[in-house]
Amino acid sequence: MINFKQGEVWFVTGSQHLYGPETLKQVAEHSKEIANAYTESSVIPVNVVFKPTVKTADEIHAICKAANNDDNCIGIITWMHTFSPAKMWIAGLTALQKPFLHLHTQFNRDIPWGTIDMDFMNLNQSAHGGREFGFLVSRLRKNRKVVVGHWKNEKVIKQVADWCRVANAVADSRRMKVARFGDNMRQVAVTDGNKVSAQIKFGYEVNGYGIGDLVDFVDQITDAQVDRLVQEYDDTYVMAQKIKADGSMRQSLRDAAKIELGMRAFLENGGYSAFTDTFEDLHGMKQLPGIATQRLMASGYGFGGEGDWKTSALVRTMKVMGAGLEGGNSFMEDYTYHFDPENSTCLGSHMLEICPTIAKGHVSCEIHPLGIGGKEDPVRLVFNSGAGKALNASVVDMGNRFRMLVNKVEAVEIENDMPHLPVARVLWDAKPDLQTAAAAWIHAGGAHHTCYSQNISAESLEDYADIMDIEFLLIDEKTDLYRFKQELRWNDAAYAINKGF
Repeated sequence: MINFKQGEVWFVTGSQHLYGPETLKQVAEHSKEIANAYTESSVIPVNVVFKPTVKTADEIHAICKAANNDDNCIGIITWMHTFSPAKMWIAGLTALQKPFLHLHTQFNRDIPWGTIDMDFMNLNQSAHGGREFGFLVSRLRKNRKVVVGHWKNEKVIKQVADWCRVANAVADSRRMKVARFGDNMRQVAVTDGNKVSAQIKFGYEVNGYGIGDLVDFVDQITDAQVDRLVQEYDDTYVMAQKIKADGSMRQSLRDAAKIELGMRAFLENGGYSAFTDTFEDLHGMKQLPGIATQRLMASGYGFGGEGDWKTSALVRTMKVMGAGLEGGNSFMEDYTYHFDPENSTCLGSHMLEICPTIAKGHVSCEIHPLGIGGKEDPVRLVFNSGAGKALNASVVDMGNRFRMLVNKVEAVEIENDMPHLPVARVLWDAKPDLQTAAAAWIHAGGAHHTCYSQNISAESLEDYADIMDIEFLLIDEKTDLYRFKQELRWNDAAYAINKGF
């Protein structure tokens, strides 16, 4: 359900008529070569579409309006091959509503020391043409990504590719629909928020449904459909004895499969790509969706527990960013700490709903009692996640703005058995250390629900926050709690001041 190749990033090169037709011809040839190379790149996941060189204010305005009106265009890359007087860009950039990246590069990598002359200098003016353009964008207070280096450099290509993933996630967010089955968990603060403000800022809409609306879809699922899905379960997972074909609780597995099929049908019918539920509202359901939620997330859907629609939307957004990359993204919760002074770690988990895209090793399908919700024992997938660099991200509503908070972590292998904890789980070392990270997170008002990612960088999430024009805070190896608290104060002041503009 995530298709990058539907999206296009337009490659727009700036110049002017001053240099004559021969220079402009070379500019166009160079631009086309870069755009084609990026489209053919195995790293860049979208089509990079060459557009004719813009040389006047009218041409710039026209291409920006065309980008706005083209549903396939998810953003533009700008390159100042020569000097492009930036006042020409005012009307176009003011009108532009799509994300854009400023590629500060030049066609040649090296200076041709023995042959360089003024003709070469007139053609290859990115060094100061890009600065002229950069001033104007900063003067307009317009957020953008700036990537510097030769266009063939692997690091540059990776930065462009990551930004294209972010742009695609932004486009997805602006057409996203989040279905809420039931309301938020009662009396919980951070999972609530202003849905109108969220739709204005992120584009996604959040719609509530009674659990009966979902039950209607579940009841329409046939035995034949359930048979096929249960066979898929048997073929895919290590099945617990009680829910095997001859097990005493096989019917519960069939009930879980029916719920998955009903939820999937509901979401597909309504065009939803993210959803929430809550254990406090299960009227008409036999069990809290466990394996259903896990497998829907693995298919690309966003999810948030206890009605947490902001995290549901974030999980979907991060799944779009990471589609096709090694590793996964999952709804997550910091559940309990290991306060060993020599090795402090955090155990991340949830009642049921952790996405198997982050699993390492075998995944077992099991059934166990759940102490809350008042329903039959739910079926769930149980596994450990593996070691490696990862991060946790959260979006919270601070009243006057949305804040994205990111903490880099290092997941570690789980060496101890937990026979009495039949849930999916991951163990991590928070950066710079658990004490500092947890204190910074709490000072910043970060949620207890997050999206845990094995394949998205903090830089990509910062790019997303810049495009969406929301606050971004990073907790990483360099975090100092005193300076972090100062940053919070400065940000409060900045957002208060900006209300006047």
